[in-house]
Amino acid sequence: MGQPEHYEDDGVEVDGLDAEGLEPADGEEEVRSVTVAAAETGERTDRLLAARLAPLSRTRIQRLVTEGRILNGGRVVGDAAERVNAADELTVRIPPPEPAAPVPEAIPLTVAHEDDALIVVDKPAGMVVHPAPGNWTGTLVNALLHHCGDSLSGIGGVRRPGIVHRLDKDTSGLLVVAKTDAAHRALAAQFADHGRTGHLERAYLAFVWGVPGQRGTVNAPIDRHPASRVKMAVRQSGREAVTHWRLVETYPDATGAPLASLVECRLETGRTHQIRVHMAHLGHPLLADEVYGTGFRTKLSRLSPPAREALERLGRQALHAARLGFEHPADGEIMSFESPLPEELEQLRRALAST
Repeated sequence: MGQPEHYEDDGVEVDGLDAEGLEPADGEEEVRSVTVAAAETGERTDRLLAARLAPLSRTRIQRLVTEGRILNGGRVVGDAAERVNAADELTVRIPPPEPAAPVPEAIPLTVAHEDDALIVVDKPAGMVVHPAPGNWTGTLVNALLHHCGDSLSGIGGVRRPGIVHRLDKDTSGLLVVAKTDAAHRALAAQFADHGRTGHLERAYLAFVWGVPGQRGTVNAPIDRHPASRVKMAVRQSGREAVTHWRLVETYPDATGAPLASLVECRLETGRTHQIRVHMAHLGHPLLADEVYGTGFRTKLSRLSPPAREALERLGRQALHAARLGFEHPADGEIMSFESPLPEELEQLRRALAST
């Protein structure tokens, strides 16, 4: 949806050193070995390695265990609390530190508009907006650094230059990026206002299961899911979240019963996964949403073979940021952009409509 990709920070890098102070190893992992002494019998694996392999911390050791990077005699250690025995041979495979700053990459961009103050791009599905753990390259920021050179606002920091708002990795559509600090501040103020008093407009097209009705509003706070770190949920403890939606098309199954629909969603707030969470809260999760729509997999059997094939090919939630409007920060001109459904979503729409 039209909000930040869900990232967890796992360390900082300063002057070429990673969070543990280890020197970079020219892009290759470092392998270190420890033989357990008799006096160390019964020690926890993480405590022993942290003591023997300074400056690695216990937290870093535990993370390496989780990643399957610590072996005991060739066997992958599955629990950092596992006790060791005398003469055990422990092997630690330390990955190279990630780059401290994103590098320019010659990645093609679809540019809807560009001037001295900002650039509007049409992001494809599958592209992460900015570097973060697990996605250090191939991001929109890497592409923008190559396309724009040094002309990106520095307000977002070294990893998020110019980034005013974001889309999930698997959501396609329009984004505006600031080139100057003045433009960044002005655009950020518009997004913070969510169009309540200004000209900001964000509209998304979402294919959902069932038919929610003709139009409506979801006003339900969103917070982290209490049991899953990769999900958000409607919770009273959360932050205000408001989504307005209207029906665009309906798609019946072979019997004529309503099976799916296309809705336009407009955001009045901007929370992580907001549209996906709100539509699932209504009982109409997005098609192909593997996080919030897993309970609707049985409906696949009611799709026509072409629609089922198109949905299986899609491989991501059926959501597209189709319209973006804002006041230009330099001269106040009202800017408005539209992005047609990408080919994979248009194929899905045609297949659903032909059922």
